[in-house]
Amino acid sequence: MSIINFIKGVGEKLFGASEAQAATVDELKKELDKHQLSAEGLDVQVDGDKVTVSGQATSTEAAEKIALALGNTIGVSSVDSQLTVAQEAPAAVMYTVEKGDTLWKIAETHYGKGKGAKYEGIFEANRPMLTHPDKIYPGQVLRIPPLD
Repeated sequence: MSIINFIKGVGEKLFGASEAQAATVDELKKELDKHQLSAEGLDVQVDGDKVTVSGQATSTEAAEKIALALGNTIGVSSVDSQLTVAQEAPAAVMYTVEKGDTLWKIAETHYGKGKGAKYEGIFEANRPMLTHPDKIYPGQVLRIPPLD
């Protein structure tokens, strides 16, 4: 896949994490388990604030969600996703939430004026990490899937 950059002082606070360093491999794997995200032969490595993940995901969407779940944690500045996928699909755009953003506004920015109602697709594309459409925060990285 690719390297995705994150704001390391923003995100889910995991045990052992700080702004200077990501959480341990075990804590990051627990975060993936919490969201029921997995890949065959999953391997997670941590080097300071950088995380590398490899294995085979079932789909492009699953691979992207794994990278986002790992990166949207305090202490992670980047995720090098070396995941392969069994079922290729067009990659989503990664977007970093800014102050004042809503999913509606993000949908209109990415899909065009008058397409704010497509925010539901963005919400669904980021589940289970997102639990409610209004619970996004500045610095959080979201998947913006292509329109069907």
